[in-house]
Amino acid sequence: MQITVIGGTGLVGSSLVRQLEQAGHGVVAAARSTGVDIVTGTGLEKALEGADAIVDVSNPGYGDPAAMLRFFRASTARLLIAAHRAGVRHHVLFSAIGAGRVNGGYYVAKQMQEALVAASNIPFTIVRSAPLFEYIYAVVEAGRTAEAVRVPPVRIEPIGTEDAAAVLARITPRAPANAVVEIAGPNRYQLPDLAQQILTANEDYRPVVTDGDGDFFGAHITGDPLTGRDALRPGSAELDLWIDRALVPA
Repeated sequence: MQITVIGGTGLVGSSLVRQLEQAGHGVVAAARSTGVDIVTGTGLEKALEGADAIVDVSNPGYGDPAAMLRFFRASTARLLIAAHRAGVRHHVLFSAIGAGRVNGGYYVAKQMQEALVAASNIPFTIVRSAPLFEYIYAVVEAGRTAEAVRVPPVRIEPIGTEDAAAVLARITPRAPANAVVEIAGPNRYQLPDLAQQILTANEDYRPVVTDGDGDFFGAHITGDPLTGRDALRPGSAELDLWIDRALVPA
């Protein structure tokens, strides 16, 4: 199968490209560093030539919520037009658990992006992921002060990048689900407890302060809206069985 990975040189994208190539697929890594800009459309048509499927793991970062919304609206609209023209038969979107549940920041932008993909008439699978372990470090870093580290009281089930990419690599060649698949790690943590473990591992003994107003990817979150409800958990069960169980209506 010929597959174009949008954001193919990033954290998830580079792992996904490698795993798809190891499985024998033809892969194009589309990113600004490879001459493809999905906001302006530069290089996009060529990157999609012959593509049977696309996987969109692009990410503008977690800064200004309005900027995230603008990026996903513009890039997704441009990508869908190009995918229609190229005859793409499966659009896989890497999204986030919390889209549709959290009214703020990154999660509002991802919900909007999901809606565009679902309404596009291109067969699709939306993969909502729990926060990546690698991104949790950024949340902890953002909460650092001279005296303490402040994080919100949210429960999470972080997943490793390699595990998330492995699920994408398995789903993409399959028939489109036209539905949402949730993926999460096998263990649930209170973010303050996980932050304390991260700090201790780095020999940083500042106290962790639970802050109900703390920022999590541009949103204020408490409780468990970021935990998987019927999520595929790589390594904890047979993968194909979990995929079938994890499908929910888009």
